[in-house]
Amino acid sequence: MTFTERFKSFTILHSNDMHGDFLAEATGLAEGHVIGGMALLSGYINKVRQEEKNVLFVISGDMLQGSTIDVEYKGLSTIEIMNYLAPDVVTLGNHELDYGLPHLLFLEKMANFPIVNANLYIKKYNKRLMNPYIILNVDGFDIMFIGIITEEALKTLKRDSGIGTFVGLEDAASEVGKICNAYKNDDIDLTVILTHIGFEEDKKLAALLDPEWGVDMIIGGHSHTFLEQPAEVNNILIAQAGVGTDQIGRFDIVVDDDTNSIVEWKWQLLPVDNNLAEPDTEIEKLIATFKEDVDRKYNRLIGRLARKLTHPKREEETELGNLFADIFAQLDRLDVVFVASGAIRGTELGPPVTLSDLKQIFPYEDPLHKFSVTGVQLTKIFAHIMRLENRIPGESEYLQVSKGVEAVYRDAEEKLESLSINGQPVQDDKHYTICMDGYRFQNSEHTLGITHEELTKLADPKVVTTSCQDVVEEYFSHHQNLDSHIEGRFVYK
Repeated sequence: MTFTERFKSFTILHSNDMHGDFLAEATGLAEGHVIGGMALLSGYINKVRQEEKNVLFVISGDMLQGSTIDVEYKGLSTIEIMNYLAPDVVTLGNHELDYGLPHLLFLEKMANFPIVNANLYIKKYNKRLMNPYIILNVDGFDIMFIGIITEEALKTLKRDSGIGTFVGLEDAASEVGKICNAYKNDDIDLTVILTHIGFEEDKKLAALLDPEWGVDMIIGGHSHTFLEQPAEVNNILIAQAGVGTDQIGRFDIVVDDDTNSIVEWKWQLLPVDNNLAEPDTEIEKLIATFKEDVDRKYNRLIGRLARKLTHPKREEETELGNLFADIFAQLDRLDVVFVASGAIRGTELGPPVTLSDLKQIFPYEDPLHKFSVTGVQLTKIFAHIMRLENRIPGESEYLQVSKGVEAVYRDAEEKLESLSINGQPVQDDKHYTICMDGYRFQNSEHTLGITHEELTKLADPKVVTTSCQDVVEEYFSHHQNLDSHIEGRFVYK
């Protein structure tokens, strides 16, 4: 075997959590400087494919959700655009399930690229829903890709009792081992796991993998992590490329055919701007066809805020979080409305608000449910959602709450110090009405620290609305100069 036959160079480009980020944006750094968007991303991928011999482009989940174009076409537009980008392999993220499992299977049939996932199962028959892996032969070298999804997927799928997933990292590691043991052989030169479980979980997963399985890399998503350089755990390289299309990860590696291992590597997180590549005009035309239809339907003014309202971080009380919670609080006689911070998909809104703006920043159409709980249960919920572990960026299930709530939490003691509603301390034996979306209800034990049985013990739940998005749209249409402030609804000491 010659030197060139034994050692091969590969370039792996990777994105994750693109969330329908189709359009380039002006940065304000310099006149004419733009960043992100599919046209520049495609231009760079095309450029690398022309310059380098062995190029792979992979996506680690969450192609869908986050733009009006994606929501309007329920992901069909996104898959069509992805078909144009032609990734070599993709794994599922939790937002691929936002439009329901049957629709996901339809989108998979639309895709001209392989989607791998090893740990979604049809429970009754113990059959995997997707292809667990794919082996790509590139310039005579075989590269195996295995897909692993986040625990978040199980929460979405709780409404479909026929589908399940391994939720523990130990089980996920075991699933990787099963595939490597059954299908990996001396001919597999490189093994890559595409995950959507978050960067910290990726490191834990790497530590659990048996070195004999020969996993070389984990390319992940979900936690929107920006890295200076990849982590290396158990001799496995671990990388992620932030969020959206403003940047792309690039590995340049040399693989040894004799040892089936990486012997040289370089990684970069590159800003996708007009200094990196020329925009791909053909994909611009494709996106424009979707944008024209969406603009015609949604670019109408439906309301105006008194000033720009913000949602800078998920892990704290925000102006927009308070606004949405207060709008829902007017639907019924409700003591507390919980709104998921993660359901607010942007950092600012207004002053003028178009229907497109509103649907982009609050895209979910979940129903809202009303429950009756005791003061003891309500205190338990607040102690759970305010705990320190629920304020970790990228991993929290932080909630915004409606007006009148004042909850005080002591971090050092890990204790809820006080809880009052409309100036009155919450009493243990009194009953309170609370409201939340269907997703939070389905996963109440995880997000609220309270079981379904506890939530429904006092009274049957009531559906307040079948679409919280409809409520927000109607409210904006009939209320002008809306304003909202941070009021100390959550106080941390």
